[in-house]
Amino acid sequence: MSSGGENPKRRKITTEALRKMKQKGKRIAALTAYDALMAQILDQAGVDVLLVGDSVGTVVQGLDTTVPVTMDQMVYHARLVTRIVQRALVVVDLPFLSYQVSDEEALRNAGRILKESRSEAVKLEGGKAQCKVIRRLTDAGIPVMGHLGLTPQSIHQFGTYRVRGTEPEEARKIFEDAIALEEAGVFAIVLEKIPASLGKRITEAVQVPTIGIGAGPDCDGQILVTHDMLGLFTRFHPRFVRRYAEIAEEMSRAFRSYVADVREGTFPNESESYSD
Repeated sequence: MSSGGENPKRRKITTEALRKMKQKGKRIAALTAYDALMAQILDQAGVDVLLVGDSVGTVVQGLDTTVPVTMDQMVYHARLVTRIVQRALVVVDLPFLSYQVSDEEALRNAGRILKESRSEAVKLEGGKAQCKVIRRLTDAGIPVMGHLGLTPQSIHQFGTYRVRGTEPEEARKIFEDAIALEEAGVFAIVLEKIPASLGKRITEAVQVPTIGIGAGPDCDGQILVTHDMLGLFTRFHPRFVRRYAEIAEEMSRAFRSYVADVREGTFPNESESYSD
């Protein structure tokens, strides 16, 4: 059996393919991507969904929240990803205030992302309050992924990154929001930082795939921020992140070795230099 990155003729992942994966009980693997090099590696590794997330603000731009990220920045990073990806479904976050002002502005911004970046879907945060705009986008042929639980664009309203849905009333609201999102036409729902039991209830109640990030093992798929799972982003380490590597430590070691070699005059050596 070949590995995920060895078959150049692998079938393109679509929103319909994700629905079939849920029906067959095949788990969906999703990660974030913000540039062509990383996107190529992820795509060849067999990742099903690449999210060009507004998390670019924290892990690439060095911001404290995702709130300042702009439409221009999202389009730019999405372009970098889509120019190299062959198999994965590319989904792009609609940034803060790009879809909350009006349905028409949301349609223009979502359409711009698909037209200018050649991505295949957008993601937006929120429950029942966003159903009207979701219907407007899907009626126009724009696939929409929902996002419930901890919604980072609302961090100033929440005031904390704590787990959402631990209280019965909030859990009920998140559950009802999931049902509403499905009825509004989303093709999948990200569930972030909620109790595993709630993630399981929602996954069993909706026909569209659920993608968990800190939502337990019973979701139809999982997503992490790539920089987190690689150990590249080290400012904090959420409980739900499994570190599959410690790349920051390895990079630091390599950089220190390079600096030492340059200062000691051992780089470049004769074999790394050109002769007359």
